[in-house]
Amino acid sequence: MYMQLAQRMADDIRNGRYQAGEVLPSETQMVEMYGVGKHTARSAVAELRRMGLVESKQGKGSIVLPIGGVLPATRVERSIQRTTKGSWRLPETKETGAPAVSRSTLDGPPAALLDQQDQDAINVDRMLYDPATGARMAHRVLIPLATAADVPTLAEQPDAEVADLYRQLAEAGLSLSFTEHVTARTPYPDERAALGLNDASPLLISYRVTADADQDRPLLCEELKAPAATCQLTFPVTPTKAAAKRPTGRK
Repeated sequence: MYMQLAQRMADDIRNGRYQAGEVLPSETQMVEMYGVGKHTARSAVAELRRMGLVESKQGKGSIVLPIGGVLPATRVERSIQRTTKGSWRLPETKETGAPAVSRSTLDGPPAALLDQQDQDAINVDRMLYDPATGARMAHRVLIPLATAADVPTLAEQPDAEVADLYRQLAEAGLSLSFTEHVTARTPYPDERAALGLNDASPLLISYRVTADADQDRPLLCEELKAPAATCQLTFPVTPTKAAAKRPTGRK
């Protein structure tokens, strides 16, 4: 029912019944206009937000966006910089509290990316937020015990800043490379609660794998979960040289 209502209102927006900058009818008005319940009206507006057709502002209601929508408000910078002194620098983040350290058995995408299925790892969980927009994000560092055995300082203070973890790996003589894998899915109920989501809008999930470039061996995995409706992930792209083509045969 809410999808049907959302599609009907989306058609009204595209046909000009509701103009850019105009406030949509309130939930109470939608109940009277369309003969639906408040939950259906609320879910329909949430779907319009996911479609990029409206944005909701506290105290103002849901405002129609220009056709085509706008980029999400929270810009999550994913750059990694190496300083002239050899240390690592990452974008600053705000945390809601102290990180939580635990131990788990690897499974799912992190296990596959680390090639450590059913192996033990140290988890470091942080809750991040954007002061400007209030968007909340969940960040997890997974340190396989195999990596911690090779670089023992990682196990001594696993909740150190991520840039410091990179430093420890580099000081152990490892040449680091980074690969980011980004996907999306519907959040689970506990993720909705942790990130303060009011609907089932999709999550952006980024897995950053730090590897030993010389041996092509995964060392760490960082998992970032961010609401797709309010966050955009931004990456600098560095061109690389194409591999030289080998001769296919004699002339």
